Amino acid sequence: MTAIDTILRDLPDPEAANRFIGLFAEKHPAQMKRLEKNRSLFSDVVTVASYSPLLASTLLQNPEYIPWLSRKRTETVVRDKEELLESLARYSLTNTQVEAAVLLSRFRRRELLRIYLRDIRGLGTIAEITEEISNLADAILEHAVRLAAQELDNRFGPPMEADEKGRSIRAEACVVSLGKLGSCELNYASDIDLLFMYSADGMTAETGQRDAITNREYFIKLAETVIKLIGQPSGEGAAYRVDMRLRPHGRVGPLATSVADTIRYYQTEAAAWERQVLIRSRSSAGNTNLFRQFFKAVETNIFSADITVGNALRGVRESKQKIDIENITSKRLNVKLGIGGIREIEFIAQALQLAHGGKDRWLRSPHTLITLSRLGDRGHLKESELTDLADAYAFLRRVEHILQMENGLQTHSVPNDPEKRDLLARRMRLAGKDELEELLQAHTNNVNRIFRHIFDDAETGEQETSGPSSTPSLPEAVRNSSSALGVSEEVLKNDANSIAQAAKISPRLASMIAANPDVAEGILPGGTKLPGTDYRKILNEAITDMADLRSELSALRKAGKHSLFEILVNDTEERISLTESKTRQTRLAEAAMDAAITISKRELEKKYGRVSDRSDIAILGLGKLGGGGIDYDSDLDLVIVYESSDTGTSLDGVPQPAELAQRAVEIFVNTLSAVTRDGSLYRVDLRLRPHGKDGPLAISRQAFADYMKNSAAIWELLAFVKIRAVAGNTELARSVEIEIRKIIHERAAVIDARDLAAETRRIRHNLQEQRADVRRNKDIDIKYGVGGMLDIYFATRFLQLRDNLPDADDARSTFASLNVLKNSGSLSERQYDTLAAGYDLLSSLDHQLRLTVGRATRLPIANKPAIETASKRVGLSSSEELLSTLAILMTENRIVFDEITGH
Repeated sequence: MTAIDTILRDLPDPEAANRFIGLFAEKHPAQMKRLEKNRSLFSDVVTVASYSPLLASTLLQNPEYIPWLSRKRTETVVRDKEELLESLARYSLTNTQVEAAVLLSRFRRRELLRIYLRDIRGLGTIAEITEEISNLADAILEHAVRLAAQELDNRFGPPMEADEKGRSIRAEACVVSLGKLGSCELNYASDIDLLFMYSADGMTAETGQRDAITNREYFIKLAETVIKLIGQPSGEGAAYRVDMRLRPHGRVGPLATSVADTIRYYQTEAAAWERQVLIRSRSSAGNTNLFRQFFKAVETNIFSADITVGNALRGVRESKQKIDIENITSKRLNVKLGIGGIREIEFIAQALQLAHGGKDRWLRSPHTLITLSRLGDRGHLKESELTDLADAYAFLRRVEHILQMENGLQTHSVPNDPEKRDLLARRMRLAGKDELEELLQAHTNNVNRIFRHIFDDAETGEQETSGPSSTPSLPEAVRNSSSALGVSEEVLKNDANSIAQAAKISPRLASMIAANPDVAEGILPGGTKLPGTDYRKILNEAITDMADLRSELSALRKAGKHSLFEILVNDTEERISLTESKTRQTRLAEAAMDAAITISKRELEKKYGRVSDRSDIAILGLGKLGGGGIDYDSDLDLVIVYESSDTGTSLDGVPQPAELAQRAVEIFVNTLSAVTRDGSLYRVDLRLRPHGKDGPLAISRQAFADYMKNSAAIWELLAFVKIRAVAGNTELARSVEIEIRKIIHERAAVIDARDLAAETRRIRHNLQEQRADVRRNKDIDIKYGVGGMLDIYFATRFLQLRDNLPDADDARSTFASLNVLKNSGSLSERQYDTLAAGYDLLSSLDHQLRLTVGRATRLPIANKPAIETASKRVGLSSSEELLSTLAILMTENRIVFDEITGH
């Protein structure tokens, strides 16, 4: 049996894959020959064809998508709206002769090819897949809004309004998404429910080709144009079906209304079901601030503190009964609208949000799975109910995805035909239609049982509650978690209580308790300084006896977050130093990576049997991880290497090291980054690997060395100064680290120092300018701004390369590098004192901001309490002293940076 026969044999629909191969070879013989030489890519392409005739047709019509897919298929992270907008802009530049509506439809189809492959391969959770599909819709909407605004500006001039001082400024639009797009849970073939708002009434400027019109007319035309661009069917279909029926006044209402009019409608005229719709709403395109203004004004109309639980549940049940009546004649199982379907899960979440969200803001999430998890944390759902609902949601959405991607149709009905059911089962990786039917029955029964239990309680009044209770002065997250902490609320109110006091300082800590009350277990009030903790032992013991991948991911997240919480409590109370906090966080991250590698090996061995050292990978850290300075919310910047010994053929059915390493990395990244019921652990960033996004996820040791010797740019030499072995095969990782450090310093030695300095300045200033374009306000950017931390990073790394001064093995921090540079004479005493003082304050301030307001490079001037807290915790008396000290130190940092780089 040939390798191709083996691949086809394991597909759910080998006949469809064979037909595709025959047609592709006939239409594109040269491309077919190239494809057959790349077995891994060939497997992915025929797998897509086996699952989706729609995408098979797309590939036959667009063979150029296959090399594109080859570059993109190894991506393991969710692409956000901005990344997709950039891709769309590049796609537009290479397809300038294509009509805009057709271009948007084609771009969407191409991106779905990549996303669905990730979905089929199990490289993303349901939450991640639906988030990326939603991000894609956001990007297309944003692009369409920009095209429409450009066209209308040319015709009528830009729309204008008066600001608070009477000055004329441009009026803005916001496209609000509702339903599944509003909650970032869009399907492959969902309609998109939209609502268009604009900032204020006025007139367009008299600069267009035609007479000026009112803003109302302008934005209605903008809505019409956007709907036409993305929703008008063409020969290749529309990008999306747009549904505007949920706008104010429904079908008879204008397509766009001012923010003021929209607020007025939802405050005074909207029916209860219309306000319920806003639970799942957000800004998808245009000016996000308009949505914030709108939602802030109507939030209390959506989530009322006065509504009784019974009334909230009865209102939602009435909506569900209307759906049941509409579908009563259906003879097919509808996984969305049927009994026990997805809509019942959504309504459970929304009903309990309406019932309890008025008094508990934390429950007001638009995302169904997040809402269910929070309802469970608050005790509004039992643990068993939460598990059943989450499992059913994932299973039913998976069924829905496979049904819709067969032919790109908006269908939710399981076919009655036995052969089609059997094919659906195989695409679900089940034994056959009998297992599919058993699971469908079990999940829908569970959902409907919970649905009836919750809503029957509403009928009998069992869930009625008294009016709103008085609000304690403690942070809400701590207040609601008192039972988990093992202490009464009275004790929590005591100033001596360490966790309560820490939560007052750190919203991060409060939110961790709120998200998972068990995270505080065993961390008692007035705790003592942390002992030396073996994080590797803790995390490995947590996953040792787990039966399956889901259990392992859950156990790893719980153990990792508990350990991080322990560090956070001690850090917030200043019982450990900044250095110790970062050292412990780095050790915890390294332990998590080793645990993820263990899980990855287990999964590979389930599939291939004993893989021994053939699946070994070495993890090398860059950036903060490379310098041993991981801090709260830090990404893990990684390069992943394997020892190549490819012979060109498989051994005992086990893929060669290159393919095995790719699969190991996919599981490794998913283990750390996937968003599950228990959240995620770390964001893994592989963009600094050789060849960037176009490179393989894992690279052989020899290929890595060759790349650094012959192809790496100066910016890559600067980035790799901090490379450090952090996890995986210790011997291989350490050996690669030594080899790469030697190569980059040898490369730097033959580069003219002036060229090295000029390139360092160019890269640094580019980062500064890119960041400056994002938000033009008065906030001080302590990382990217003039004199920020990047000035110090780039100055030290430039000097290390110029003067061949690698980091010591046992001291990789920026402070350690500055000391090496001073002792060697690369820095004068004055330059050292300036950079050391600057880095001391900036790194301390960065750490305090991560504790108090989250990961942010900009100093939030408007957040007075946070600034005052941060000022005191870095040893300064007030925010005024902090700002004046920063101004001096950052100015001096830039002077020294310019001196060092010869500006």
